[in-house]
Amino acid sequence: MSETTPEAVDERLKSEPFFAKMMKRPELGAIAGVILVIIFFALTADSAMFSLSGVINFMTPAAQLGILAIGAALLMIGGEFDLSIGSMVAFAGLFFGVCVVTWGLPLIISIPLTFVFAACVGAVNGNIVIRSGLPSFIVTLAFLFILRGLSLVGLKMATGGSTQLRGVRDTIEGDWLAPFFSGDAFPGLFLWLADNGFVATFKSGAPKVPGIPVEILWFIAIALAATYILLRTPAGNWIFASGGDTTAASNSGVPVNRVKISLFMLTACCAALVAIITVMDAGSTDARRGFQKEFEAIIAAVIGGCLLTGGYGSAIGAFFGSIIFGMVVIGLTYTDFDQDWFQVFLGGMLLIAVLFNNAIRKRVTGER
Repeated sequence: MSETTPEAVDERLKSEPFFAKMMKRPELGAIAGVILVIIFFALTADSAMFSLSGVINFMTPAAQLGILAIGAALLMIGGEFDLSIGSMVAFAGLFFGVCVVTWGLPLIISIPLTFVFAACVGAVNGNIVIRSGLPSFIVTLAFLFILRGLSLVGLKMATGGSTQLRGVRDTIEGDWLAPFFSGDAFPGLFLWLADNGFVATFKSGAPKVPGIPVEILWFIAIALAATYILLRTPAGNWIFASGGDTTAASNSGVPVNRVKISLFMLTACCAALVAIITVMDAGSTDARRGFQKEFEAIIAAVIGGCLLTGGYGSAIGAFFGSIIFGMVVIGLTYTDFDQDWFQVFLGGMLLIAVLFNNAIRKRVTGER
């Protein structure tokens, strides 16, 4: 009678230590970066940086960049790049400004039209990439210049020679939709907090922070929605599969082309949202709006754990990567350091993030 050998344990049933699971999370580096930056500024910056008004000060630019970074992160997970999103902010801002000021359309028409317009431009980008087989880096680099040039030409045509279109604030004044895209949310709550001594006030009794800027709420909502889509829906699986192995994904029935074109459209719509918010806040639009934001958004996504090769990343990672940007840009003003150190920090964080992400990729895939 032959000896029976114990059954081999299925690898899928083995429990993985908590620390090992955490080390594979794409957002780990960004969270660690946020903690290190907080510690750095806690030691070197004025304490006012971490007051309520100080937090709002650095979260506002972080939110505007973060909306772009989350869109860029989803596209990178899907295996593509979009270097035109910064120029798309200016171009969508031009279109939105023309809708509101030149054509006199209400926000309930102007805002959806701007999103549709941006989505169409994103679809053009995506279709060129898919149909031509060219790298998205090259195609969107071309659109970076095309859209920036069209913004300049379009503004001059709309204004009779100026590169800035003014009058947006006067036009939208009193529009019921304006508070959803401009200004501060929950002003009544902050007045109550000020009256009861929970937040700092001016001598007049008015709160130093009148509310939460709406872009921060949009930023949080988009990060949560993107995370849910990536981790809890079939669409999220399609995005990871499309970026991980296009051939295998196609053979498994994933509509890879449709997924990638949709991601280009989503990224353009994120740029349009930033354009609408910034144009309404400033009351004008100009041709330099969104300048170089494409690089900052991609860097924030990489810091947040997105691999340059696609198939791996996190919307929450891009969320924290954007907060790092906001903290450093504004935080340096609370210190005695030269603000140009931000450029050094930017390059350093990118290099560290790529090295860290490469190590994580090897751990996940088992490469040596």
